[in-house]
Amino acid sequence: MQLIKRGPILLASAFLAMSLRLPAQTAPGPAKVELRKNGGAYQLYVNHKPFYVKGAGLGSGSLEKLAENGGNSFRTWGARNGLALLNQAHANGLYVTMGLDVGRERQGFDYNDPAAVARQLAAIKVQVLKYKDHPALIIWAIGNELNLHAKNPQVWDAVNGISKMIHAVDPNHLTLTPLAGFSADMIHQVQQRAPDLDLIGIQMYGSIVELPRLLRQSGYDGPYLVTEWGATGHWEVPKTEWGAPIENDSTTKANAYLKRYQAAIESDPAHCLGSYVFLWGQKQERTPTWYGMFLRSGEETATVDVLHTIWKGRPPANSSPKLEGVWLNNQTAMNSIHLKLGQPYPAKVAVTDPDGDSLTYHWVLMDETRAKTTGGDFEREPKIWTGLIHDADKSEIVLTAPGQPGPYRLFAYAFDGKGHAAHANIPFYVDKNTEPSAANSR
Repeated sequence: MQLIKRGPILLASAFLAMSLRLPAQTAPGPAKVELRKNGGAYQLYVNHKPFYVKGAGLGSGSLEKLAENGGNSFRTWGARNGLALLNQAHANGLYVTMGLDVGRERQGFDYNDPAAVARQLAAIKVQVLKYKDHPALIIWAIGNELNLHAKNPQVWDAVNGISKMIHAVDPNHLTLTPLAGFSADMIHQVQQRAPDLDLIGIQMYGSIVELPRLLRQSGYDGPYLVTEWGATGHWEVPKTEWGAPIENDSTTKANAYLKRYQAAIESDPAHCLGSYVFLWGQKQERTPTWYGMFLRSGEETATVDVLHTIWKGRPPANSSPKLEGVWLNNQTAMNSIHLKLGQPYPAKVAVTDPDGDSLTYHWVLMDETRAKTTGGDFEREPKIWTGLIHDADKSEIVLTAPGQPGPYRLFAYAFDGKGHAAHANIPFYVDKNTEPSAANSR
């Protein structure tokens, strides 16, 4: 068995503390993290014990719920509030892949500027020194999707410099850099320019089912983590004729999560060290429901049920409602629905509950976002319209089309009263004229 990375030996009391999952103050010193190779297979070890990452990207979701559902780790995209997060992780028996925010070319960072690169390295070193001895830390994630809309290969020289600095001051933890998508050329470039990295992070969404084939074709046979995966990306789905992306409902998403995990993560135990699903919480990115596994009000969706089943080997005691369809004016989102100014239209959602729980409903009308952000950058939530939905607490409603022309989106939610929910939405367009134009009728 080949030892890839080795750290100093911990005290025997630390092993006992970790095995008993005692509170943070009883486990002195940093976790010892190793990457071992046995034949052609890689294995992550934490405190001398095999460790497979069952993780999530941390948003607004509860760390207690992450642990309760069988998760053992979470990742961040930066070190802000790092000590508080590490303490909370340790208190819940979780480990952390800590993000280090690295300048992005697409946001103006110039990797041809050696002074800027040096300042960045110095600032990151301060963060590493601050957190490196915390017992909940296992991996440093250097930057995030630095290849996205970027052309300057010197970014990987900088990443290699950061990794070398980390290994010089912190011999206990591993380094990686998360990449957007997968291309053989990019993998080879990173390998050539940043050889100090211990492994790579791969981030794919709907296309992740192609990962095993892409890995074979690239010839890459090293270790990796899937550092983001989840819902089909808004850039991957069908769109309405006015360009609005069509979001999958919560049940369709959950089914896809299971298939993607089985096809692209579980299927490669020799090289894949685990994964971080996106997102343990809620955020606005094209819609308020697209990527988060929770609603803003805190309810879990069916994607959490899937992760619970994967991580714990059994389904949860109570499951989320199952969404069977949503219609506006007897049409689905795939119909590129046009409505007339100020006119009433029926809408309905069909939902069942696997546990027979009584369901309640809520509908919301929002402007369609005009955001064109990439890479998960901040978006403002679109305007919510009120007073246009009749019987908004029912499964069937009447929507009055807004009196202003343009694109909108209608959201339907169903709640089981036990902390779980289902959701779906339909984009639609209100035309200026009383009849859709010939161009809009195609």
